[in-house]
Parts: sequence; C-alpha cells; structure tokens
Amino acid sequence: MNQIPSTQGYAAEADELAVRYESFPFEEAHKGVLKLLPKTGKVLDIGAGTGRDAAGFAALGHDVLAVEPTAEMRAHGERLHPDPRIEWMADSLPELALVRARGERFAIVMLTAVWMHLDEAERRAAMPNVASLVAPGGCLSISLRHGPVPAGRRMFDVSTAETFALAAPCGLVEIFRRDSTRDEFNRSDVSWARIVLRRP
Repeated sequence: MNQIPSTQGYAAEADELAVRYESFPFEEAHKGVLKLLPKTGKVLDIGAGTGRDAAGFAALGHDVLAVEPTAEMRAHGERLHPDPRIEWMADSLPELALVRARGERFAIVMLTAVWMHLDEAERRAAMPNVASLVAPGGCLSISLRHGPVPAGRRMFDVSTAETFALAAPCGLVEIFRRDSTRDEFNRSDVSWARIVLRRP
C-alpha cells in the first residue's frame, strides 16, 4: 500500500516508534476507558501501529482485527505479537474499504492516536464508515493528541465536541469525554483528549 497523507512520517520512524509505543503498558494507556468497553466480542483496532493494543485485547480474550496502513509498522506488530487471536490487515481511513467489504461489525472499535491525522474533509468522510462498523451495544473509543506537530508528521487540532458532532448523526451516543489528560511520555507541551461512544 502506498503511503497516504495521514501516515506521513511513520514509515521512516517505525523502528524508533516501535520501541516507544511498546514501552507504555496497554492497561495504563487506556486506564479509565477499558471498564466502559464490552467484555466480549471482536475488536477492530484502526491504526494498530505495533500492535500493543491489539495484543492487550487478545490477552483479555478478544479476537482482534488489527488494521495498519504503514507496512513498516505492521511488520513490527506481526513480529512482536504473533498471537493467533490477532489478524493483521493493510487498509486505511477514510474509506476502510477492505474492512467494510468483510461485512463484519465489532463490539469494540479503537482509534488510538489516529483521528487527528485526518483533515476536516477526511474526518467527515471517515466517521460514517467507522460508525458503520460498530455493532449494536458496541463502543468506539477515540483518543486525540493536542500539542506541537512533530517534524515530518501531519496532524490537526481536533476537539471532542467536533468528534461527537460527527458521530451523533451516525447513531452513536457519547458515554465518556475527557478533554485533557497528561501525555504518557511526560511531554509538557502535549496533552490528550478521550471520547467513548456507544451504539445503543
């Protein structure tokens, strides 16, 4: 898969990022959110990176479809987490054409540090596609980075309010919103927001 704008910079930094991502535990990264998510059912991890979260959900007993468009990141994930519960796929937002073609719906859909890489038009196009993959009773979890854009990357300042406004017409209901929390790597100029939505 050719590089797409939203993944700019990730291929070149894949080796370094793999070490950084894997250094922060899954349970810590999603503290306060995991308890809100279904305890059973299949997980879709969009922008799965090196597979830390996919492996975390697999350890909890979930089958996981880990979608990662950057081949270098996906290779690290397949090497680091060779779990039979994890299936890897190359696909990308905003279309997620290959995922949607499977006709599956998921109990948990994760967008961890992904959504802010899409520009406004891409976010508007992507939300109906993502929402269509959430099963009844299922949840969509989104984290958003705020702060300076690293050199060579493509990011936008995206609010939780805008995210909810896009999700509501797609039948998703907000059940959790946290607009600012500390950066997991203790960068003073970076903070994170989190939103969890559910399909009734």
